[in-house]
Amino acid sequence: MERPITVGSIVYSRAGRDEGRYFMVTAILDDSYVSIVDGSVRKLAKPKKKKIKHLKNTGEVLDNIAGKILTSAKIYDAEIFSALRKYNS
Repeated sequence: MERPITVGSIVYSRAGRDEGRYFMVTAILDDSYVSIVDGSVRKLAKPKKKKIKHLKNTGEVLDNIAGKILTSAKIYDAEIFSALRKYNS
């Protein structure tokens, strides 16, 4: 069974202009939508609102960045970009 999408999850976009790219979930908006960023095209200042049905969960979670999000610590786009570099190469 697929793990549920949580804050910090790495997801793959299956539809839209960003199809084929990997992102990190920064917020769960409701049952159908999440906010995603990748640190380069989609930055923390302007995350993308995306339907969950258009995403595929990889099952991996960036725990260190997720912890920072949940504690409202300062996060930089470079951290997210660096963590997703191996996926978006």
